[in-house]
Amino acid sequence: QIVMTQTPESLAVFPGDRVTINCKASSSVNNYIAWYQQKSGQAPKLLIYSASTRPSGIPDRFSGSGSGTDYTFTISRVEAEDAGDYYCQQGWSSPLTVIQTSTKTSLL
Repeated sequence: QIVMTQTPESLAVFPGDRVTINCKASSSVNNYIAWYQQKSGQAPKLLIYSASTRPSGIPDRFSGSGSGTDYTFTISRVEAEDAGDYYCQQGWSSPLTVIQTSTKTSLL
């Protein structure tokens, strides 16, 4: 089973700030990484898949990069609506694994 480690565990940022979240896999996941946002009481929202691809309708302030075992998710200019939990998921090998601790992002 591939273990995912995500950092940091929490962020407090001002609107307009840049946010970077890192996700490291215990072995290569060959770009099969997705990033999700989840707000309290809501279903997760897919922001990035295949490490760097945005689904239709996702603003370009959200981006992803990386390869092999190391991946990064960036919000270039945080907006108030971006507060929530963010997490990565690997889709390379079964069972699909999600990090145990998401990054809780709050706006100041």
